Amino acid sequence: MHKGIKIHDGIFWIGVNDNETHLFESLWPLPKGVSYNAYMILDEKVALIDTVKGGYFSQYLNKIKALLPKGKAVDYLIINHMEPDHSGAIKVLVEAFPELKIIGNKKTLQFLEGFYGVTKNTISVEDGEVLELGKHKLKFYLTPMVHWPETMMTYDITSRTLFSGDAFGGFGALNGGIFDDQVDLEYYEDEILRYFSNIVGRYSGMVQRAFKKLEGLEIKIIAATHGPVWRSNPSKIIELYDRWSKQETEEGVVLVYGSMYGNTQKMMEAVASGLCSEGVKKIRLHNITQSHLSFIIRDIWRFKGLIMGSCTYNMELFPPMKQLVSALENRMMKNRYVGVFGSYSWSGGALKELEEFANRNNKDWTLVEPVIEALHSPNDEDLQKCELLGRNMAKAIKS
Repeated sequence: MHKGIKIHDGIFWIGVNDNETHLFESLWPLPKGVSYNAYMILDEKVALIDTVKGGYFSQYLNKIKALLPKGKAVDYLIINHMEPDHSGAIKVLVEAFPELKIIGNKKTLQFLEGFYGVTKNTISVEDGEVLELGKHKLKFYLTPMVHWPETMMTYDITSRTLFSGDAFGGFGALNGGIFDDQVDLEYYEDEILRYFSNIVGRYSGMVQRAFKKLEGLEIKIIAATHGPVWRSNPSKIIELYDRWSKQETEEGVVLVYGSMYGNTQKMMEAVASGLCSEGVKKIRLHNITQSHLSFIIRDIWRFKGLIMGSCTYNMELFPPMKQLVSALENRMMKNRYVGVFGSYSWSGGALKELEEFANRNNKDWTLVEPVIEALHSPNDEDLQKCELLGRNMAKAIKS
């Protein structure tokens, strides 16, 4: 995709695909890459919407030049989001088009100066302000903390296109096609949820506030900064985001365990047996030392039940499980059932910390009994209790 792709009359995708970066934000795996979507509107005035990560500037510039009519200049750069995967090319872009006017809100322009030292030719816009390019009229909606303080969305009144920034975006490079009717949506839905739960989920309340602001807006196309452009069924991604940001869950259980020598794993297997005996089919099993945190968080965001089991390590919770507990508290998850179990060899600690997690969040999480702790290797009574925990969790999520 070395050329710009037409989205609507006068609107083009000029983004790039990154199949080289291993970890997004140096944290989240990108097994199938990621796209940095940017857009161009050709009218009496020419506007760019967002840029790309700095290392991809040459591809981005080539697409701009290929589309730009002879004798035309780029008039505006609209910044919806200042995170460097979208703003990294700004400084070089300004050198290429020195008369370019940069449009963002007050907070955007503070970030622009802080990151890149750019202060000239900037225009601060307010919530609801409109910029006329000719045929196309752009209206700006400030959506702070979705997921940075300066984020906003740009709505083209003419084509009913919402340039939504990181909202509605997901992981996965766009290989071949860029539209929702051209790609494997089952794959992208998983990757959009992983993106949402890993990065945006903490700000679910602000996502809901953004929905209120956009209420009643006719949206025919959603053009996010990552992932597919939704032209056939934009209501699909809107419904998913609405559900996820309300923390509405599906019937299913995520079972996460940490085991050094197989004893906690035996307990996990008994719990899983209890879940299956009560008809739970959607069980997502994760060995905390083998599954990346990114995928575990995605599954926990999706399903109603969570069971965590951990061995004790140096009188504390097993370190990878401790990291998961911290990540869950950071994302402020709600409306879920949680069960816990643990094991130890001479001094407990793992179970105590898991119970403390459940009790700290008892307004948002419902603890499912029994709580089980095994000394050395689980005996028959311990395993029976583990099966009971699985059965009780199954009944809880079905209630």
